[in-house]
Amino acid sequence: MSARLVRREDDAAGRRPDVPIEITVDGVPVTGVAGQTIAGVLLAGGRRAWRQGPSGAPRGVFCGIGVCFDCLVTVNGDRDVRACRRRAADGDAVTTQSRTGAGES
Repeated sequence: MSARLVRREDDAAGRRPDVPIEITVDGVPVTGVAGQTIAGVLLAGGRRAWRQGPSGAPRGVFCGIGVCFDCLVTVNGDRDVRACRRRAADGDAVTTQSRTGAGES
């Protein structure tokens, strides 16, 4: 899946003007547009993976519709949030998760 932002003037859907938002991911500020999901903000920012599976393999968006669990993040202290389903809100604090080996971090 490749992510990109469509410029407002090129968007046939006639969206309202873009409203910028800023979230932090592991303490690093990331900008997005109001209405984007957390996964959308991360993908548009160039991140394709933000979690590791039990084998250590990178995970990000797999299904994009909330069926799988590959895009899990912690948002404002709430664990196991599906990044593809949660709309990003200005000021959200997102922390990546990892399930490597026998332990969790």
